[in-house]
Amino acid sequence: MCGIVGIYNLTRPDAGRIDLLLLERMLGLIRYRGPDEYGIYRDGAVGLGSARLSIIDLSTGAQPIANEDGTVWIVYNGEAFNYLELRVELEARGHRFTTTSDTEVIVHLYEEHGPRCVDCLNGQFAFAIWDMSSAGGGLRARPPGTLFLARDRVGIRPLYYARAAGQLVFASEIKALLAHPALAARLDPVALAQVFSLWTTLAPRTPFEGVLELPPGHTLLASGGEIAVEAYWSLDFPEDGAARAGEHTLDDYAAGLRDLLADATRLRLRADVPVGAYLSGGLDSSTIAALIRGETSSHLETFSIAFADRAFDEREPQERMVAVLGTDHHRIECAEADIGRVFPEVIWHAEWPLLRTAPAPMYLLSGLVRGRGLKVVLTGEGADEFLGGYNVFKEDKLRRFWARVPDSTLRPRLLRRLYPYVQGLGSGSAYLEAFFRRGLADTDRPAYSHAIRWANGAALRRFFSAGVRDALDGYDPVAEAVARLDAHPDYVRWSPLARAQYVEATIFMSDYLLSSQGDRMLSAHSVEGRFPFLDHRVIEYAARIPPKYKILGLNEKFVLKRAMRGTVPDFVRARTKRPYRAPIQGAFFGEGAPGYVAELLSPHALRASGCFDPGAVAALARKAAAGRPLGERDNMALAGVLSTQLLHHHFVEHYAAHLVPPIALTRIRLGGVYV
Repeated sequence: MCGIVGIYNLTRPDAGRIDLLLLERMLGLIRYRGPDEYGIYRDGAVGLGSARLSIIDLSTGAQPIANEDGTVWIVYNGEAFNYLELRVELEARGHRFTTTSDTEVIVHLYEEHGPRCVDCLNGQFAFAIWDMSSAGGGLRARPPGTLFLARDRVGIRPLYYARAAGQLVFASEIKALLAHPALAARLDPVALAQVFSLWTTLAPRTPFEGVLELPPGHTLLASGGEIAVEAYWSLDFPEDGAARAGEHTLDDYAAGLRDLLADATRLRLRADVPVGAYLSGGLDSSTIAALIRGETSSHLETFSIAFADRAFDEREPQERMVAVLGTDHHRIECAEADIGRVFPEVIWHAEWPLLRTAPAPMYLLSGLVRGRGLKVVLTGEGADEFLGGYNVFKEDKLRRFWARVPDSTLRPRLLRRLYPYVQGLGSGSAYLEAFFRRGLADTDRPAYSHAIRWANGAALRRFFSAGVRDALDGYDPVAEAVARLDAHPDYVRWSPLARAQYVEATIFMSDYLLSSQGDRMLSAHSVEGRFPFLDHRVIEYAARIPPKYKILGLNEKFVLKRAMRGTVPDFVRARTKRPYRAPIQGAFFGEGAPGYVAELLSPHALRASGCFDPGAVAALARKAAAGRPLGERDNMALAGVLSTQLLHHHFVEHYAAHLVPPIALTRIRLGGVYV
């Protein structure tokens, strides 16, 4: 895990050498992503910068790295876990190496295959390659002076870009782009509407006008004033999830899944530094920790979160799993006040409005990891998305079952089993039935699985200011999301579960789970997360497993539970999934409430940002301050308004205060020499 930045004279080939101080300032803003060393390459057309977190090849892997004749240069964030196998193949083809790093492997892989080099990589990555070679290698010739950007298949590592005064500027985080004098932070009303409906933006849109993300599974080629973005991978499922002739049994699929997960875990243990693991007490993290134990009997440190509020706490299953594995376990105790205290820092790192406070405990947890001297942790993200773990999948299945007999009084009662933890849903069935009955018969809708969630989110837009509503001019984020699904050539032919998985994985997973709750909270404390469930081989295999083996009745991730029989204890496999959540209302109101809340929710601050209606927010704040329990929707609104106000505070009003003097970057590598 590192941080990369770059500037390319896209339409200004005569602009001269790239501004060194600007590159240093960009790196300074994301120095926590890679505090071990900094490197810069410059010529008359491009400038590349790297802030490196040294994990593989600690002594000779400094970036930027070039090929043998210095015509291809790379800056790289991430890991190519199969780099050892790739290196053997490349050496057999005559490539010469000067380091033992995975970074240099990608340089030579690009020489060999050109932009299709990404197909060979098993990893999590975002990189930039500057190609000055006259012919290029691999599949097709490339013009000299080509900038090539790439991002991993599911978006584990971030990459953003913008056009600025004839230049293409790119970086691992948006805050680094905003250091460019031609770019200014402006919150995008359309992005706000998307977040307050869909929980995140629709790629390539970001919360800031003019700033784009390179979508997961995409590459970008820039040359001769032109930019071309192209997909190289996408999530796919069998048609209708139907059984094939000679279909495998449940045990066959379970065995295949276990073998792939074991290999994915083995590859992700490759490091020249100690590797730890998160252990929540649930099935996913317990699976990964147990597989690590199967690979090594050496000392293993594990980490978890405990909450003072028992409604969110899972320490009991954590302790039981630690006793089984015999790990050296560490736990962060998280109170509501802790969440409120660190929330401004969380938003600075997340760079996104949030409808949840769940990233805050993850931020504290990564600080604990770093405090123990570790740089790498393996975690269980991805299992829910690809193996059917979320309640939204079971909800979709239940509502379709109910829709067959819409007047049934028995079928809707099953819904109470899904959301016993959600405040405001009531103890009886009347509210649940009314809530989930909406659109019940519309089972052919492209986003049937998420329609209720999105409709619930859209109600949050009542807090928008008149100015934002005018700017939106009737724009409907849900309509745009549905239109994208309608345009997909295969989506309608997939099973209902596959459609729901696709929506969750392509809209929500990358920009929230893997970013705001993943990469950003880890990188804030210079920690790299690795995710065996997100090995593309595991994802592609899981997509082929029939839906009936993923959710058996209402038993989620059934095939994973079968796969881990004898390895993960029965008390873990038998647990009903408990979604990871964190307090919202109590973090910002009541005893120990942080002072910034009243300031950011004041009419003056709300008018300054221009995003929200002061009257509507004041009513919400009074309700929260009075101690009246907020329902799920109002809690989401509170988190969304506060996080957006913090975003405006950090990036629009006070961004200059975060700029780092270039001298703060000690040990800058220029032309192979440290100065």
